[in-house]
Amino acid sequence: MTDIDESTSPARSPKIIRLDWGLMEAEGIAPGKDFVLYPGGGHAWDWAEHGTRHSPGIQPGDVRVLLDRGAEVVVLGLGMHGRLGVAPPTLELLREAGVDVHVDETPAAVERYNALIAGSRPVGGLFHSTC
Repeated sequence: MTDIDESTSPARSPKIIRLDWGLMEAEGIAPGKDFVLYPGGGHAWDWAEHGTRHSPGIQPGDVRVLLDRGAEVVVLGLGMHGRLGVAPPTLELLREAGVDVHVDETPAAVERYNALIAGSRPVGGLFHSTC
């Protein structure tokens, strides 16, 4: 896991600077396939950590780090062709937390995320760069 040094970084989430099939780059983070990004940092997304699979999809544990890091807006990138699902309990957790949620295929999700991080609300996101 590679985090941005939060002691010298602003609370802004890292901008995604490159998206290709199976490869993403974000400010201050080593290139990788999938990312977890949040105010002040981010790291590679290890699907095995919470048992994430394409179906049923993103698990509540995957988004908890975004909430724990203060995200008030969450962007979920479901892959280049949208094949990653979102488990219903995950959406319920986000609703209960009162965050704004944006779900889309990863190219559109990256555009939205990069636009949102320029705003005043803390933004977090999960991004899958294949299928």
